[in-house]
Amino acid sequence: MPRSTPTQATTAAASRAPQTQDAIQVLMGDHCAVEKLFDAFEKTEKDDLDAKTTLVRRACEELTVHAMIEEELLYPAAQEALAEDDRPDVEEAYVEHFLVKVLIEKFTTLKAGQAGFDATFKVMSEMVRHHIEEEESDLFPKLRKSGADLDALGAKLVQRKQQLEAKIPKDAGDNTMRLH
Repeated sequence: MPRSTPTQATTAAASRAPQTQDAIQVLMGDHCAVEKLFDAFEKTEKDDLDAKTTLVRRACEELTVHAMIEEELLYPAAQEALAEDDRPDVEEAYVEHFLVKVLIEKFTTLKAGQAGFDATFKVMSEMVRHHIEEEESDLFPKLRKSGADLDALGAKLVQRKQQLEAKIPKDAGDNTMRLH
């Protein structure tokens, strides 16, 4: 009888176990996904307007859903779980979200190839990267130490994220598959 390697056993067990992520893992996954979109935009040829349009649309969708789940679920939980001295971090995050939403709104009228399109996306990506750095290096570690139930919060985040993503039109001319 062939012996299974630990990799096979681990893979088999993982495929049977429910995939649960705590809140911080869920949000860091979102951060990684949007940073990949930012990186892809930076590498896109200047005249590839279809790719730029697609990448900006996807980034705006990702950021919108992410901001909503953080504002609806994470930040209220953080304000409850964190000491009063750490709550200004959450208030700053709300302000940063507001500023990113203002830039996202610009993309409802600003089109690839127009003056300011690339600059607006660059500024937005810089703001979001700064926000990610602050959350991952400051807020998330404080939240992890707080004793908050991050597994339950993670499940709520995933559920709400799925609800919001289901509302995104799937026929908007997404060309991201050709970017891979």
